[in-house]
Amino acid sequence: MKKILVSVLMLLSLSAFSQASGQQPVINITDIKGITHQITGTEQGLKIKGLEGKIVFLEFFGHRCPPCLASIPHLIDMKKKYKNKLAIISVEVQGLNNAQLQQFAKEKGMNYIVVADEKAGNLTSYIGQRAQWRGSIPFMVALDKKGNVQFVQAGMLPEASLEELVKQLDAIK
Repeated sequence: MKKILVSVLMLLSLSAFSQASGQQPVINITDIKGITHQITGTEQGLKIKGLEGKIVFLEFFGHRCPPCLASIPHLIDMKKKYKNKLAIISVEVQGLNNAQLQQFAKEKGMNYIVVADEKAGNLTSYIGQRAQWRGSIPFMVALDKKGNVQFVQAGMLPEASLEELVKQLDAIK
């Protein structure tokens, strides 16, 4: 039953995400380490240069959001466990500047790509438009190994659900 529910949610998420129209932009984001990541919108998702062939969790979070803070240890564990399969990009949307976010990420031990909204180009607004996201956090967009959106979630996912999501996305050919 759980697999069926997750599959239905994935299909509904993909449908909502792919209904957007317009041209597909190239967006450059710069993480807290100073590395620039090029993201290109596609009809079915996102192409992220350097992360081809990996499952990607694109998460929008806030430094004052209790569910966001609770999910950080889960994401750290997931990155350790699936380091060769999974990439995580977290964009902080509650106003920390790059320097503040560097300190925050260091204190929390975040071992994945972390980006301040001020360095995210227009990614936040692009995802808002494409996924019909209205600002609830945490907010996750999960991409399969081809960069196609397979799951969109507003609200925290427990670690067991993240595990199941990785397994399902890894099985997609």
